[in-house]
Amino acid sequence: MLDGIAWIGEFSNENAARRGPGMRGAISLTAARGMEPEGFLVRLGADSEQLRCHDMYLERGALALGPDAQLARVAMYGTCGEWLYVLEDWGMATWYAGHRTVAAMETLTGEEVVCLTMNSWDPPKLILHAPGDGRVWQAEFAEDTGRSSTLDAALRAAGAVFPSVREAPEEEVALYFEEHREELPTAVFTAVGDYCGLSIDRAVVEAGELPLVILPSVR
Repeated sequence: MLDGIAWIGEFSNENAARRGPGMRGAISLTAARGMEPEGFLVRLGADSEQLRCHDMYLERGALALGPDAQLARVAMYGTCGEWLYVLEDWGMATWYAGHRTVAAMETLTGEEVVCLTMNSWDPPKLILHAPGDGRVWQAEFAEDTGRSSTLDAALRAAGAVFPSVREAPEEEVALYFEEHREELPTAVFTAVGDYCGLSIDRAVVEAGELPLVILPSVR
């Protein structure tokens, strides 16, 4: 099932509480390049000793998560090409939650991050892009970042940018959104997969057969 990451968008509105050994619904994605994978995970709050244990996500129920277990977020991660990716289904992406307030999560020159956060408790779903120049651009699903970037071009090519009231009458915009909103998450994940060259095996994610990372709650 090496089918890009469009499948994550297909199940983005499915309740994450459908618990199996891994993840399927409401998955937030953070992809990063230009830094060492373990280093980025530690900057997200991971413990380097825990990472060295190489536990699998499916084993999370048998692990002692320590005294702060109730505040911990369990995620899974992997690499594809030059990208590290982190998958979370607790409601949003840790990097999104902390990139403005946690100094370690700030991106440096030459480091790129693309983040799709579901914001289940505080919609809307968001696209964030730190292109490596120290800035972070943000857009809601159905928009691009307004930078005319390669990522923006990928969003438009995938049909992930809907018409706005600046481009068409409000009634037409509302009708278009109503007709196509269920397709939108798939289009957004397709675009990010194309831009990053990411392919994540759905069967592996659903089985929980990716490494576990324990992240602190940042809200």
